[in-house]
Amino acid sequence: MSGRHNNKLPTNLPQLQNLIKRDPQSYVEEFQQQYRHYQSNVQIFKLQPDKPNKELADLVMFLAQVGHCYVQHLSTFPQELTELLLTHHTVLEPDLRMTLYTHIVADIKNINAKHKNNKVNTTLQNFMYTMLRDSNPIAAKISLDVMVELYKRNVWNDAKTVNVITTACFSKVTKILVAGLKFFLGKDEDEKNESGSESEEEGPSARDLMVRYSTGKKTSKNKKKLEKAMKVLKKHKKKKKAEVFNFSAIHLIHDPQDFSEKLLKQLEDSKERFEVKIMMMELISRLVGIHELFLFNFYPFVQRFLQPHQREVTKILLCAAQSSHQLVPPEIIEPVIMTIANNFVTDRNSGEVMTVGINAIKEVAARCPLSITEDLLQDLAQYKTHKDKNVMMSARGLIQLFRNLNPQMLNKRDRGRPTEASTEAKMKDYGELEAKDYIPGAEVLEVEEEKGEGEDDEDGWESASISDDDEDGEWVNVHHSSDEEAGEMAEKLQSMPAEERKAKAAAVSASRLLTQDDFKKIRLAQMAKEVNAAPGKGQKRKNVDSDNEDDSRGELLTLRNIEKLHKKPKADKETRLATAMAGRTDRKDFVKKRAKLNPYASTSNKEKKRKKNFMMMRHSQNVRTKGKRSFREKQIALRDALLKQKKQHK
Repeated sequence: MSGRHNNKLPTNLPQLQNLIKRDPQSYVEEFQQQYRHYQSNVQIFKLQPDKPNKELADLVMFLAQVGHCYVQHLSTFPQELTELLLTHHTVLEPDLRMTLYTHIVADIKNINAKHKNNKVNTTLQNFMYTMLRDSNPIAAKISLDVMVELYKRNVWNDAKTVNVITTACFSKVTKILVAGLKFFLGKDEDEKNESGSESEEEGPSARDLMVRYSTGKKTSKNKKKLEKAMKVLKKHKKKKKAEVFNFSAIHLIHDPQDFSEKLLKQLEDSKERFEVKIMMMELISRLVGIHELFLFNFYPFVQRFLQPHQREVTKILLCAAQSSHQLVPPEIIEPVIMTIANNFVTDRNSGEVMTVGINAIKEVAARCPLSITEDLLQDLAQYKTHKDKNVMMSARGLIQLFRNLNPQMLNKRDRGRPTEASTEAKMKDYGELEAKDYIPGAEVLEVEEEKGEGEDDEDGWESASISDDDEDGEWVNVHHSSDEEAGEMAEKLQSMPAEERKAKAAAVSASRLLTQDDFKKIRLAQMAKEVNAAPGKGQKRKNVDSDNEDDSRGELLTLRNIEKLHKKPKADKETRLATAMAGRTDRKDFVKKRAKLNPYASTSNKEKKRKKNFMMMRHSQNVRTKGKRSFREKQIALRDALLKQKKQHK
């Protein structure tokens, strides 16, 4: 065995661990040497259990990994670890405790690797649940961390575990409370020191690369550069873990109404620091928004903090928007919108403050349209001509929202060109349900079938279409282009009366089962209504962009929606100065270094003359005659200076 002659093997635990797992019988002596080393370290640890001992932690992990290879030698090893934890858990060094914690999580994951071991899981879960209610905060925190980690690894991801973790949100220990809140908010512990990096992506996006290419010269060299950059970007995106917002834990809560009410009561009486209160506020707003709960006392509580000078005010505005939904009575949300408008959207505030206020009002109104009055909406719409571009674009976004929701609330000049969607738009009253026995827009399927039956090319070609996934660069012969088909179909639907449309949609909905492709065609037809002009109200807009199928109101609400600025704010003097200093190189590299032969020598007369006060030199002959020199004298002086400089460089 070559490994036996490696004198570094006894100290290289990972290598020894690998060799032992391959051939346990050949490395018994090396194992016994490490085991004796472990026993001596345990005796040292017992003398000073509060001191760090990295060597003991490494040996514990090594013995745990190779324990199945030497069962007889390590028969007492689990009991020894248990006694150490029970005896010294209150003074145990944090790094050593984390080593044991990682080992526990790895063991439970390995037990459930092939299939869920319900018997062992039930026993361990009951033990962890008991530890969470332990009077010792360290033991309770470790048990909570184990449950959270196992939930993230999809080992204990059942409703029972989630509802036990909800009890941590009412703990009197701040660390346990924060850990429980972070679990439901989906924040990782590694993000606690990161500020402002959640909404910003590092590096250029695909759109940035395309814009850069389209604005430059269209050469084959630049095209190859673009293709290479796109490949690198695609590869980078595969490696980078995408940000996932998983709210399955919130959905598994048994009684979210009772949970949110208790959280609000705790928030009102809480004496925790402000950051913890913000986290509680965020969790309550997310519960109310996802489960559409009735928690009317939450809105006046949030309303008290809606001031521009309030710390973390954008997060509070986000909570106000998240907790708004269509089931909340408009008179409950209306004071919140009025408070935002009065405190933020005023000319005495800066453009950024006004922009944040309008963005918040827009997000609240998108979820609860009845909560904004017509007068307030028309007043906010007047900021579309504001001198600040951020305020102007935010006001236009609010106008565009109500062009789709209820154009009648806007002034006539703000309603824009009428479209089919805007003419059909009708805001329902509070509690009103619009039940239909058909799928709106399904008439497009019948029109497409009629068009397909009547199409027969002279050469016998059939119309073909390319799916979104078939992008292999091949050409496909089609009878009509997609633009022509979309135009013909839009014209036929537009000329059809509304009653006939409803009848055809009802007939299609009742006569067949719709596939995913059918629903996609219906969505495209409904989107075309927002672009096409209403019948008799102007010319139709062509080239409907079928790729833009995202609805901003369906996305998860983040701080980016509230803090969205269309123009980068002007940096203050300190920021500009810091940027300039950071971009400067070391000026000493560009200065000629003249080393003194004797650093202790006195300065020369020339240096003294250069540093002498001007008031002492103003009456000298050189100064008085310098301005009276002729052009020839200046030439000679310049020549002498250049010759002298040239000699110095040699």
